[in-house]
Amino acid sequence: MAKIRWGIVSAGTIANTFAADMAHVSNAEVCAVAARAQTSANEFAARHGIAKAYQGYENLFADPDIDAIYVATPHTLHLPNAADALRAGKAVLCEKPITTSAAECQSLLNIARDTDAYLMEAMWTWFLPAIRRAKEWVDAGRIGELRHIKAELGYPKPYDPQSRLYDTSLAGGCLLDMGIYPIAIARYFTESNPDSLQVVSRHAPNGVDDDVAMLFNYDNCIATLTTSFRCKLPNTAYIVGSEGFIVIPHCWSARECQLFVMHDQVDEFVHERRGSGFEFQIESVSNDILQGYKQSKVVTHATSLAFQQDMDRVRAKF
Repeated sequence: MAKIRWGIVSAGTIANTFAADMAHVSNAEVCAVAARAQTSANEFAARHGIAKAYQGYENLFADPDIDAIYVATPHTLHLPNAADALRAGKAVLCEKPITTSAAECQSLLNIARDTDAYLMEAMWTWFLPAIRRAKEWVDAGRIGELRHIKAELGYPKPYDPQSRLYDTSLAGGCLLDMGIYPIAIARYFTESNPDSLQVVSRHAPNGVDDDVAMLFNYDNCIATLTTSFRCKLPNTAYIVGSEGFIVIPHCWSARECQLFVMHDQVDEFVHERRGSGFEFQIESVSNDILQGYKQSKVVTHATSLAFQQDMDRVRAKF
């Protein structure tokens, strides 16, 4: 079977998850990693059995034996790193959020168009079997008409203005880091833009958002979305219809979902995956690239732009 040869930009936590989940993918392999420091690249390569370790991203982009790049750097570096990879002729999977604003996102999409290269935002949640099963239940009318969506993601993160999460120069804040997940859940199930929205936000001493509650109003549905660095939230999604509701525990990394009618559970889906969950998007993206597609049919360019537009509208109400 043909395999896409991947290179990874960054040797951080999420890059480690990506590399580890590659073991559960049939159509791809990690062949190189690049980091700012050679020692970091070497250690990462040794940990995951990767053949090549580069100091500096340009060397990775220039490698003729690499087909695709996974960008796992901090938010503010996504645009330049992804743009450089696209211009080098590589397919790109860029970690979420793909950029830090709708304007930046449009700029990157323009570069993908002009270079005729593949680009997708790594919204891995949309590829999880449990999330997809819940959507099948909704589409089949098993909860009736969609009425409410409730989704949240929050973990306590001690305030440190020098850390990536709070650093203003790196677009710190819970909205971009975690809030994109509940926003993505709302868009996945509504497939539309909110007509209006309300926001209540709290902020760290340096002004970075660290607690955000959002109310998205649609034609016949309301989405209540929450994200926080101040506390551990239940991190569960509820998809509520006129005739029943779906519960998705740990909605950002879901392994299961349950379907209820009134108080009675009438169906359940549990997926015993082998990896962390990144393997499903890696397999899908690698298959896209092998087939010559320029964007995903799941997380389209329009979807990524919509995520950014939603978050721009939320930030405008801080």
